[in-house]
Amino acid sequence: MIKQTGVALVIAMILLLILTVLAITGMSMSTAELVMAGNEQFHRQAFDAAGDGIEAAIAQLSAGASQLVAEVTAENYIATTRYAGDESNLPEFSAGKLVGRHFEIESTGGAARDASDEQIQGVMVIAATNGVSDYGQIGTGLQGAGSP
Repeated sequence: MIKQTGVALVIAMILLLILTVLAITGMSMSTAELVMAGNEQFHRQAFDAAGDGIEAAIAQLSAGASQLVAEVTAENYIATTRYAGDESNLPEFSAGKLVGRHFEIESTGGAARDASDEQIQGVMVIAATNGVSDYGQIGTGLQGAGSP
């Protein structure tokens, strides 16, 4: 008769322990990867929200907002527009008829898990100046000296 010492049971238990550790490690890694993917998604949402803030501020400027500092607020962004100065010597434009108004827009977007993104955009708005009340008067001011 062969004497059995239980070595097979010990080896089987060690293999089961190794498989259990591998399974737990795999689950932990997949959970961490899921959290990282979610964080990336929330950061992308914050990035898009900050871009929406920039677009809203540009729309406000193009609608004729004349405030030197303005703030646009929505559920997921805050955009602040700051007047930076005028440029009177615009190339390719009639001198003294138009001015370039420079603005700086700073937008901060937010999303879940405290994800945030900040974007800064410079914008120049062309506006009439020197008593020119609308763009129709600019065309009449561009006629030559001999024109009626």
